[in-house]
Amino acid sequence: MKPEEGIEKSAILLLSLGQDEAAEVLRNLGPKEVQKLGHAMAALKQVPRERVESVIDEFSKHAAKGAPVAIDNEAIKAMLTKALGDDRAASLISRIMSGNDTAGIEGLKWMDAASVADLIRNEHPQIIATILVHLEFDHAGDILKCFTDRLRNDVLLRIATLDGVQPVALRELNEALTRILSNSAANVKKTAMGGIRHAAEILNFVGQSNETAIIDNVREYDPDLAQKILDEMFVFENLLDIDDRGIQLLLREVQSDALIVALKGASPELREKVFKNMSQRAAEMLREDLESKGPVRLSEVENEQKEILKVARRLAEEGQIQLGGGGSDDAFV
Repeated sequence: MKPEEGIEKSAILLLSLGQDEAAEVLRNLGPKEVQKLGHAMAALKQVPRERVESVIDEFSKHAAKGAPVAIDNEAIKAMLTKALGDDRAASLISRIMSGNDTAGIEGLKWMDAASVADLIRNEHPQIIATILVHLEFDHAGDILKCFTDRLRNDVLLRIATLDGVQPVALRELNEALTRILSNSAANVKKTAMGGIRHAAEILNFVGQSNETAIIDNVREYDPDLAQKILDEMFVFENLLDIDDRGIQLLLREVQSDALIVALKGASPELREKVFKNMSQRAAEMLREDLESKGPVRLSEVENEQKEILKVARRLAEEGQIQLGGGGSDDAFV
């Protein structure tokens, strides 16, 4: 089953539940997952009763087997409003977000990068850095791309040299945004966020030209720091450094359509590494698909490569594969 089909079925299932039950399900999902489902619900419009019954029956059989229920991710909060209406969407989102000690930061996670950038660009760079280390790496990277070169470089440098978030920084953050933390920041212990690895992870999502400019700026400030950040970075071509067993494990987790698009922007060496870790028949089919695939937007290629890199990092964190290349042996463990 394709991921899109699974998302649509999940959306149908949620819409067939009552508002309270749907809220309980969505409470356990992240912003991107809810956004993806909201997009799917908005696209459904009318669903035949037979289709609803088929989905519920399939879910019942699936759950009876004890199989895990997986929901894919991505899209945006506004789509929930289109699917459910202003009042219901607002009520549902407030339930999902209730009880969270970082409600303000959670609110930023629902916003697109440009909106967040407009909201925080006039804050002190140290406050912006503190905000970004609370967001997902790709989201933070997209926000950085909205800043001027000077601000982007300053913020990344502060992220790289941040060894934690002190209570006073959280106090400033709370003043910059509405209720980022519901508890008194004075009572919050230092949180292990920021640092070289965090800066490197964000840089993986800012694009090659921005990445080069930022690293050059950091190098002027501190050459050793710039090199440490580079050593921690992991890009698509670094898949060449993963051993054959690791590549085979990774390929089992990647949809063929996504792999085709990602490889459109890969080097011949990386393509060959992928081919040799597939069966002869599968490799031949992949070669044919790559040759027959028409032009693909660079943004689409980069997005699919990012998703595959996320899978690689997850497998590394689970200890199933080891990411080679720059950095220490446990750089992503």
